[in-house]
Amino acid sequence: MIEVTREKFEELVAEALDTIPSDLTGTMSNIVVTVVDDPPEPDLLGLYTGIPLTERGDWYSAVLPDRIEIYRNAICQICDTEEDVIEEVRITVVHEIGHHFGIDDARLHELGW
Repeated sequence: MIEVTREKFEELVAEALDTIPSDLTGTMSNIVVTVVDDPPEPDLLGLYTGIPLTERGDWYSAVLPDRIEIYRNAICQICDTEEDVIEEVRITVVHEIGHHFGIDDARLHELGW
């Protein structure tokens, strides 16, 4: 396990978001990404909550933003070095953004995320 301050971890999440190609981030809509210290259940590194872009229709308006939570302590717990944390944050951010685009866990795992 490695200790990473919340401030540093938030920077790592921001850096991971910056690696997402702009043609993808430009299509993301009504979503917020936050760092949360602890997951609501064990073994969870991140969580997407919302309505994926692929499921939104004409009815979709005036709703709360979708939410991606990245769990700091859970990621730090499985990592031994800061480099491990950087990589795991990137993987988790990409994985959860994949859910925003309507990609399920099975397909994300096939793709290596």
